[in-house]
Amino acid sequence: MRVLAVALLVALAIFLVLYVTLIGRRRLAQRTTAVVPVPPVVPEGALGALRFGPLDAVYVSTTLHGDWLARVGAHGLGDRSNAQVSVHDGGLVIEREGAQDLWLPVGTIRNASLAPGMAGKYVGTDGLVVVTWAVPEADGVAPALVDTGLRPRRATDRGGLVDAVRHLLAEQPHGQQAQQQAQQHQTQQHHPYEQEAR
Repeated sequence: MRVLAVALLVALAIFLVLYVTLIGRRRLAQRTTAVVPVPPVVPEGALGALRFGPLDAVYVSTTLHGDWLARVGAHGLGDRSNAQVSVHDGGLVIEREGAQDLWLPVGTIRNASLAPGMAGKYVGTDGLVVVTWAVPEADGVAPALVDTGLRPRRATDRGGLVDAVRHLLAEQPHGQQAQQQAQQHQTQQHHPYEQEAR
């Protein structure tokens, strides 16, 4: 009898945790749907030449730019998944398992950098590649500047991915000036994890 009661309490606790988690995810998605537009779909045959990759990575999350704890729940952007990442002349492709693939056209990308963590995921020692980009306007929702975090499986791919994105940006009109401004802006901001450590 006592074993049955304990089993029921455990089952109830698991149900409550799952229920609260589900409700929280739904509310997060509802809040950010009006802030972040639907990302563009990957175009067929219009990616351009392959510059880097594909490489295996973990798609960590997408957050509102400047607040790396503000996870975007809308459009599956907050769902962690395994992914393959590649850089093309036309932009960045993130092929995600169990979620919609992401297409970051080169014209929307603002910067790429290394970071120790984001959205509750801390890996340390600049283990994440963070790409800042503007999700284009869609369905009446204004463009939104966001940060997308990726963790390449191989440490050597982290710097290579950042360099590939930065070289791509530098080749665009006014790319070098925009890149310098983005890097300067980044040095003026402190990462939330760095603030906590101080």
